[in-house]
Amino acid sequence: MKAKLVERARRDGLQLVGESGLLTGLVKLVLEGALEAEMAEHLGYEKADPAGAGSGNHRNGTSRKTVLSQVGPVTIDIPRDRAGSFTPQIVPKHARRVEGFTETIVSLYAKGLTTGEIQAHLAEVYDVEVSRDLVSRATAQVAQDLAAWRTRPLDRVYAVLLIDCIYIKIRDGAVANKPVYIAVGINLDGDRDVLGMWVGTGGEGAKQWMTWLTELRNRGVGAVLIACCDGLKGLPESINDVWPQTDVQLCVVHLVRTSLRYSAKQHWAAIARQLREVYTAKTADEAEQRFVRFEEEWGQRYPAVIDTWRHNWEHVIVFMRFPAPIRRVVYTTNMIESLNSRFRQATRRRGHFPDDAALKVLYLVIRNPIKNRANVTGKTPAWKQAINSLASYYGDRVTNH
Repeated sequence: MKAKLVERARRDGLQLVGESGLLTGLVKLVLEGALEAEMAEHLGYEKADPAGAGSGNHRNGTSRKTVLSQVGPVTIDIPRDRAGSFTPQIVPKHARRVEGFTETIVSLYAKGLTTGEIQAHLAEVYDVEVSRDLVSRATAQVAQDLAAWRTRPLDRVYAVLLIDCIYIKIRDGAVANKPVYIAVGINLDGDRDVLGMWVGTGGEGAKQWMTWLTELRNRGVGAVLIACCDGLKGLPESINDVWPQTDVQLCVVHLVRTSLRYSAKQHWAAIARQLREVYTAKTADEAEQRFVRFEEEWGQRYPAVIDTWRHNWEHVIVFMRFPAPIRRVVYTTNMIESLNSRFRQATRRRGHFPDDAALKVLYLVIRNPIKNRANVTGKTPAWKQAINSLASYYGDRVTNH
């Protein structure tokens, strides 16, 4: 229906929104029809039905009211009953917005628009003037939802935990780049979810990570089988301080990027190709042999690259004990990287945020997955094969839960 109206408007040059717009009229028609249906259910008989005679209550005209909708202000006639006992649900008493308008405001907020920009957008597109206070109230519920989300209880065991950090400009007196720590978990059913999100101070640090991971433990996470993280110094130790039995896998993509920073650009392609041969080896022994060849070729020229891999080798080869379905999940934190990309899109427009506003926008990004796109939340592909392999390796730590 909406597509036909748009096509007609383009063909005939008709107005879609505004007082006499086609969509405005359509919304009016739908709302008034729904209100009439509510009144019929309240009274127990349809309009003009003789069955209503002598019922003790009957229709008593209408009252006019203007409400804000997704297509702008709409003036509707709300039916009344003689007894004054009718309480409409679709347009509640005293409500000045119908469902959907608040969602429009929240959607714009999630895209990083400021309160003033949202106000200007609504005026330009929907021809409706709203106050900044109204916009603030519309987003206030997001803060409550965020607070509940950040303290919700979590599963007892997670098969995989991926952690990473993104920097966002946050205003706290002065504007500064602050780390936002993000933890994504995959439970034993293969469900992916963002478990936590925290704003830190200064640079990313292993001690700060230990604080946030301890919070996850306090919210119910008693065990993690495999944790995947970048090569931040001291981070594997911090993870094992919280969950001593957790196997820590370093993100090989981060290690490759670090290696390229230590090498000349003309050698990047060759180094990246040969390192890929190392981390795609079928076994840890094969990976070791390939790395020895890599070291023989590049060790004298780029000793820092060799030291980076040798120092972290025990945490590089963790994923090689598993078959492909698990390897794809744990060898890199790219799953969070894709989420960080969406975070950057949402925050780039604003430039900087107060603490609470930053987390609200990031929370809305998490809460609204993109259709027909891979998202950080959802089911993990080929999980049945993966969980069977994990059960074979970890035994009771999986099967008892």
